[in-house]
Amino acid sequence: MTLLTTDPFDDDRFHEECGVFGVIGHPEAAALTALGLHALQHRGQEAAGIVSFDGDQFHERRALGQVGATFSSKSVIEKLPGSSAIGHNRYATTGEVALRNVQPFFGGVQGRGFAVCHNGNLTNSYELRQQLEHRGSLFQSTSDTEVILHLMATSLRHTVLDRLTDALRQIEGAYSLGALCTEGLIGVRDPLGVRPLTLGRLGDAWVLASETVALDIIGAEAVRDLDPGEIVLIGPDGIKSVKPFGRHASRFCIFEHIYFARPDSVVDGADVYEVRKRIGAELAREAPASADVVIPVPDSGVPAALGFAAESGLPFDLGIIRNHYVGRTFIEPTDQIRHLGVKLKHNANRRLIEGKRVVLVDDSIVRGTTSLKIVEMVRHAGAREVHMRISSPPTSHSCFYGIATPEREKLLASHMDVDEMARHIGADSLAFVSLDGLYRALGQPGRDSRAPKYCDACFTGDYPIPLKDFEAGNLTAPLSPMGS
Repeated sequence: MTLLTTDPFDDDRFHEECGVFGVIGHPEAAALTALGLHALQHRGQEAAGIVSFDGDQFHERRALGQVGATFSSKSVIEKLPGSSAIGHNRYATTGEVALRNVQPFFGGVQGRGFAVCHNGNLTNSYELRQQLEHRGSLFQSTSDTEVILHLMATSLRHTVLDRLTDALRQIEGAYSLGALCTEGLIGVRDPLGVRPLTLGRLGDAWVLASETVALDIIGAEAVRDLDPGEIVLIGPDGIKSVKPFGRHASRFCIFEHIYFARPDSVVDGADVYEVRKRIGAELAREAPASADVVIPVPDSGVPAALGFAAESGLPFDLGIIRNHYVGRTFIEPTDQIRHLGVKLKHNANRRLIEGKRVVLVDDSIVRGTTSLKIVEMVRHAGAREVHMRISSPPTSHSCFYGIATPEREKLLASHMDVDEMARHIGADSLAFVSLDGLYRALGQPGRDSRAPKYCDACFTGDYPIPLKDFEAGNLTAPLSPMGS
């Protein structure tokens, strides 16, 4: 028998980046970190790792697979003692899925332990790696995160914080870091604040997390987001905050609001669920449809579809049901079986669709293969008309800042206009929310092209951070095998 992937829709998504979590000042730091990583599982499903510190020694456990497969047993957690810990969920932006790339990474700096994990992507890591290897550095992984450790190790500064700052001054890209050392727990956001990182409090303990939902699961209170370019060191003497990179306007990733963050999170000061409903309402005002029912493409299309239905006055129904228990099956992948495999992930509810004019709401179109199959499925269920509405602008450019995206020529919107895309996916009509509409849903009057509030490069090609490795010809795809 041959292994058949029965998850065909996930190949046509922007995949999540990574999840970062850390705790200091709690006797069950590793157990809390495992729970936090569970809440952040949507940000990376290929591998997970935890490093703890007991005041004397560091302890680590890293493994391929999801959090529950590695960190659900009491015996594993007991081997990670200490009152401080950091953890990481990994989605390989590109490159191999191998144990040597699983974070947090651990090394020695000035004879003392230092562990670091990373959400994002460094856009000059290839250049820095070549320089470091020329000076004698021996890399153990293909991850860009390891570059940070080598830059710290070769720094001439004295304190860990100064060495880290020295390393960060040399790197470019979008990143949030969690780090653990003998001095305490460290959190960092890049100077433009592209990637999220939140500070929380649990009694006397402090917590760092990529999203507030990870604070919720352990009963912690969200205190604030780290500022763009901020480094916090949390130790026995409290919190020390430094901002060594000067003042920069935030360019937070706008796709966190559209798709990446969990809808029960608060990111960048905004309720994700409410933002997505407002995007749907903007979409209904901009691109109404004469229809009978609004149906989301589950699960990410649900909040926007609710907003679209409420604004348009159309009924909302779950006309497509998602099976959450689909993985892989050992079935010979003939053409017929492949076709049936699609229905293992999503199935149309004919009773709600037959004879109706349907509005399908989804968050994005990447290659277009998902939309084509969904439209085909709904038509097969008896829909009289199918109108597709997308709660993001056309995705016409690749991301280089930590999101696994196809090369630009594989993005449908890079070489087709909206009418061509509609014909390609087989929809009676297709519309995307406008860029200004997206900004309005986020409380802005529209997009200020001179000083946009968000990183929206995937829609505009306006990359706020230089793409040194790519522009130098060192990369042939958006993210190199050193992606985090």
